[in-house]
Amino acid sequence: MPEPTKKDETANGQPEESVAPESNGAPPPPEISLEVSPPPEAVAEGKDPVETDGKKPESTEPEPVQAVVAQEPSPAENGSDQPQPGGVGVKEQTESANSTVKEEGTCSPPPPDDAKAAATTPSPTPQPEDASSIKKLSVELPNDSVPVPAMGRKDSVWSLGEGQAPDELEKLVDNPPLSTLLIESPQSGTVTVGGDITFVAKVEAKDLLRKPTIKWFKGKWMDLASKTGKHLQLKETFDRITKVHTFEMHIIKAKDNYAGNYRCEVTYKDKFDSCSFDLEVKEAGTGSQNIDIRSAFKRSSEGQEDAGELDFSGLLKHRNQREHKQQDDTPEVDVWEILKNARPDEYEKIAFMYGITDLRGLLKRLKKIPKEEKKLEAFAKKLDPAYQVDKGGKIRLVVDLADPTIELKWYKNGQEIRPSPNQRKYIFEHKGTQRIMVINNCTANDDAAYSVVAGDEKCSTELFVKELPVKIVKGIEAMKTTVNERIELECEVSEEGAQVKWMKNGVEVPTGVRSRYRVKCEGTKHFLVIDDASRDDTGTYSIMASGGTSEAHVQVDLKPLKIYQDLQDMTVLLGQPIKLHCEIYPGNVPGRWYRNGQLIQPSDRLNIIHRNKVHRLEIATSSLHDAGDYTFVPEGYSQSLSAKIHIIDPPRVHLDSLNFPDNTVTVVAGNKLRLEIPISGEPAPRVVWMKGERVILESGHRVHAETHGDQTSLTIEVTEREDTGNYKIVLQNEAGEATASVKIKVVDIPDAPDAPLVPVVGGDWCSMTWEPPKYDGGSPILGYYIERKKKQSSRWMRLNFDLTKETMFEPKKMIEGVPYEVRIFAVNAIGVSKPSEPSKAFTPLAVTSEPTMLVVDDVTDTTVTVKWRPPETIGAAGLDGYLVEYSIEGTDDWIVSNKELTEKTRYTITGLSPGCKILVRVKAINAAGASAPRTLQHAILVKEVVEPPKIRVPRHLKQTYTRKVGETVNLVVPFMGKPRPKVTWLKDGKPIEASQVTIRNTDCDSIIFIRKAERSHSGKYEMTVQVENHVDTAIIDIQIVDLPGPPQCVNIEDVWGGNVALVWTPPKDSGNAPITGYTIQKADKKTMEWFTCIEHYHRNCITITELVVGNEYFFRIFSENMCGLSETATQTKKSALIVKEGLQMKIPEYNDHDFKEAPKFTQPLINTFAVAGYNTTLNCSVRANPRPKVIWMKNKITIIDDPRYRMFSSQGVCTLEIRKPSPYDGGMYTCKAINELGEAQVDCKLEVKVQTQEL
Repeated sequence: MPEPTKKDETANGQPEESVAPESNGAPPPPEISLEVSPPPEAVAEGKDPVETDGKKPESTEPEPVQAVVAQEPSPAENGSDQPQPGGVGVKEQTESANSTVKEEGTCSPPPPDDAKAAATTPSPTPQPEDASSIKKLSVELPNDSVPVPAMGRKDSVWSLGEGQAPDELEKLVDNPPLSTLLIESPQSGTVTVGGDITFVAKVEAKDLLRKPTIKWFKGKWMDLASKTGKHLQLKETFDRITKVHTFEMHIIKAKDNYAGNYRCEVTYKDKFDSCSFDLEVKEAGTGSQNIDIRSAFKRSSEGQEDAGELDFSGLLKHRNQREHKQQDDTPEVDVWEILKNARPDEYEKIAFMYGITDLRGLLKRLKKIPKEEKKLEAFAKKLDPAYQVDKGGKIRLVVDLADPTIELKWYKNGQEIRPSPNQRKYIFEHKGTQRIMVINNCTANDDAAYSVVAGDEKCSTELFVKELPVKIVKGIEAMKTTVNERIELECEVSEEGAQVKWMKNGVEVPTGVRSRYRVKCEGTKHFLVIDDASRDDTGTYSIMASGGTSEAHVQVDLKPLKIYQDLQDMTVLLGQPIKLHCEIYPGNVPGRWYRNGQLIQPSDRLNIIHRNKVHRLEIATSSLHDAGDYTFVPEGYSQSLSAKIHIIDPPRVHLDSLNFPDNTVTVVAGNKLRLEIPISGEPAPRVVWMKGERVILESGHRVHAETHGDQTSLTIEVTEREDTGNYKIVLQNEAGEATASVKIKVVDIPDAPDAPLVPVVGGDWCSMTWEPPKYDGGSPILGYYIERKKKQSSRWMRLNFDLTKETMFEPKKMIEGVPYEVRIFAVNAIGVSKPSEPSKAFTPLAVTSEPTMLVVDDVTDTTVTVKWRPPETIGAAGLDGYLVEYSIEGTDDWIVSNKELTEKTRYTITGLSPGCKILVRVKAINAAGASAPRTLQHAILVKEVVEPPKIRVPRHLKQTYTRKVGETVNLVVPFMGKPRPKVTWLKDGKPIEASQVTIRNTDCDSIIFIRKAERSHSGKYEMTVQVENHVDTAIIDIQIVDLPGPPQCVNIEDVWGGNVALVWTPPKDSGNAPITGYTIQKADKKTMEWFTCIEHYHRNCITITELVVGNEYFFRIFSENMCGLSETATQTKKSALIVKEGLQMKIPEYNDHDFKEAPKFTQPLINTFAVAGYNTTLNCSVRANPRPKVIWMKNKITIIDDPRYRMFSSQGVCTLEIRKPSPYDGGMYTCKAINELGEAQVDCKLEVKVQTQEL
């Protein structure tokens, strides 16, 4: 019996069914020792070694190869009879001559159980068809022995470089580069029987010009694109926003045989990426073990839904009913014990013997039975799970024996390999305990399962022979030939005996016995021969090899005819006969006649004649339908004969159909005129319309002529009086010429009159006149229409509905102050003319009323100032200004005081004599003239009045005015008094030096300016304002502050532990401002780097803590006021040494102060006025410990979650913000603070005023 292959056993040489799934003691897979020699072709061509890190290696040393044992799903589980992945997998990628090896990691995380983990890779090429069924059975056993999720997967890629030395075989392969296409890979998953599961892969398309190609595989070779249906669906989507392609594989209603290893491959031009993942299908429940094994694993019938699910069920279909009955009658035996003691390759035979048809269920149940492991003793080191070698290369298979005296046998696919002296294919070597078999010049026949038997023990492996791609050396060339010729396409490839495929238009060329195509091969040259070519052989032919393709176009045409006499073009008068004649060779060729592409059939008036070489077509009487392109097409040839028949007829104009007297057409100007006249003639005559010597074109805008079929037309879109006249029609074609004339008369409306004149304008009326139009449109003027509009408006209003025959009119009822325009329309029997140009704008105007409230504002010895209010009625003409006049008492002469109008309502009359009396009046002036004057009732005595002085100190100057040294001081103090007061300034009772302080006085204020303040400018400034005997004074306190000086002295008062007590005295110079704090710094004596201990400290003594024991410190202190820190600091003269051991200071006990306090408002709410529509805030401050809860109320109602209010509380300051309040928000607001010690509240009133706008 032949030896079982490697697929029957696991890595440790034991049948895989003997290991229970719960076993955790399985030994790890052994390391692989692989020695490979490259093929001579690879060395000769000088191929580069395989790249593993994106760069070419510097030396030609061989790269290490790593292989791992893989689990294999059974064919029954895959739902197909095709061989599935198993054993050792090697993934090959031959995209170019210098291929790059990539190692693909698993797409799912590694399983937690290390004992159950095993890497899986795609399987090698399946075994030939003549392999025994026992070997097929052994393939599916490993997958049944270990659950799919327990198999960690790590795809490894084997590659063989040039000149590999045996001493480098143990090196590990470098980590491969990361994925270049997949941004999200499908993950392994688990599904129950009948459930659904989806696997998703995503590819980023930002750098891709087109959609990448994706393929889904089960195992290594099964392409799932052909398996889609109700249980498998493939879906592709593209997100245009994120530029990501999403590929999904949906498995619907999963079955047990769907479990196994799957692979996803993505390709785009020269880029390639792939990922493997596993699917585990769990059963809903497990049955009892105590059942009849033969009845439990029998098929119920072949017609049920699950019939045909298992591959091996078909093996039992040819057994007759008698054999089944005999098996059922066999005595009861313990089948489980028979299976436990049998080898895996005998399972199928036992199943046949005892009538077990559900072989897959049997194996699944058998794998759950634990078996005792056999301990290997013959082999110290077994064969590796798999090897790979290039075609033509050399491979060494090495085993290490525990007992070197044991006899060893080598097997290939179960057949023993025997050495022969004259054959160098297999070489056997002995090196100590090592036994080596060398296979030279590997070919495809060497791709098989190998095993070695030592006594009763055996170890197996598989050898994969990698074929080099066959390249196209010389491609096929395009060819052009004729019918019945011989076609021979030649192509040369890089290897003799290579398998190629010939294609025509993408379909494989049939090469059977009865096929028209013949294929032959001469060394590296391949030929495709077509002996008798036809037109159907035209197409694109291509040849496909494993390393490339070549294609070319073949064109097969018909042979040309010999034409002795071609068809001739003819021109025939309407009604005359037509005869077409041609002669061709050979004469026995029939043909068909076509007119304008339509087949011509013989009839009573049409006769077709064929006599030898002569072909004739005769038509007795021609008609217009006989005109066209005639074609004679000989049968079976690509040539044709053509001629054109032209039917002609003289042109004619049919004016009789028009009902116009004397052929005259009358039309009103502005209307559209379309004059249509019937015509005839063949071919269609050329029509020309003329008015005088001017030709009317079809492309004219307003006037244009058109001709359609059997009529011609003249169209005038908008007729004008210039269109009146005689129009001539001229018709021409090949048969002759015809003419006719038509007269058109246009009646028009009158021209528009000239713009009217408006000589007189009143308050609400005007008078207007105009002249008649220059052209009356051929009809007398019947009257006129008058329209009026406001100048700023576009709406005209008609003033008369009855025609007025006069050339003057008086519009009334106009609005004063509004500009108007008028225009005229002329009317005759035809219609109304266009409007005249508008008249010049005119405005009805009136003077204003007199000014009001004229009073005396000020009087001096030579001037009088008066003021007044504007007139109550200003009028539409507006107000240009005021004219002020005065008259000396006792005279009637009024003197104009202002030569130019003043727009202000206050004016000062100057140049008066002291002691005189005057009367004053004011007039309002506008475009209509001067209004009535407003006069003072009493005369004014010209004499100045004394006003006591008054200083109005600004609010910010009533307190001390503080500025820093170097800043600018600019104070403005307004005052009142008449006549102009005298202003004096004193500083601390002394006059101010002008060199230090600049003072500028005006009639109403005094300005004190200091460009760069100094501390000497501080003091109290006294301002005195005096008018005659009246005096007013004000005092302004100015304080100029500067940085303070450092503290006077800093002493170390005490040192204990890690603490130092410091005491210092305040600075001598406070900078003219209170001292607000101190900043204390420390420095280690070794480094003298200063670090701040505390800032803004208010007291004059402090204890510095947390000092490092053993260090010696110096301290310095800065003073601080409102201007900042002092420029220098005072340093301690002595240092403080923190000793390691010293006196223990007894710290007195202090009682903690109780800071708890009931709420107390330190700043209450104040009544507030708010403007509607503007945000307002209510503020108050509260002190309490612990922190109180703050509640805001409106009219004693708590404000909760109202979006119109926002409440803040920070450092005891409580704020309520009211967003855009309205009068409704007015009322009494309360702020209430509550803690565990008590509560307090404050109230305020809020009034919201609505802002009004003055018109």
